[in-house]
Amino acid sequence: MQYHKSITLKDGRACTLRNGTEQDGQALLDVFIMTHAQTDFLVDYPDEITMTVEQEIQFLKEKAESENEIQILAETEGSVVGSAGIWCIRNKEKIRHRAGFGVSVDEAYWSLGIGRALAEACIECAKAAGYKQLELEALADNKKALALYGSLGFVEYGRNPRGIILRTSGYHELVLMRLELEESSPDLQQI
Repeated sequence: MQYHKSITLKDGRACTLRNGTEQDGQALLDVFIMTHAQTDFLVDYPDEITMTVEQEIQFLKEKAESENEIQILAETEGSVVGSAGIWCIRNKEKIRHRAGFGVSVDEAYWSLGIGRALAEACIECAKAAGYKQLELEALADNKKALALYGSLGFVEYGRNPRGIILRTSGYHELVLMRLELEESSPDLQQI
């Protein structure tokens, strides 16, 4: 799946949203580790990230060649400063209409519109891939992310009160959200 778009950040700088390529392996891995060190709102701790540069390169190659999955990078002033992606929840007939979604942005670039632009790009790509539903999980404490997702049309469909355990503060609640990507669903007739 391919994506490319130029945007202007809230501070006037140019930012490019584009597919990650094999040449971006090291940069994406570096920003992935860095963003996970900056906040507890992401799933992995930096010391748990075991992907090698070679594995990251292969991951980006597979996403670029995929018809229904993508990894989008945000690049400004020659540096990768964030990423987002969509992936098939599971490629089985009954649930292949569902895609997972995740986004991370370098803390130095928060509140400039990159997270929203990456999320909108993922929504656009999920629709183009034919998904009917985009899903995410966010910590209940992450009020800014929940507000962003809500403003994009995601709705809460459940909570997991013990969804994540942080090393410093124990259990935290996860909010489960979804976005319907089609206008309306035809009712299935019961036989």
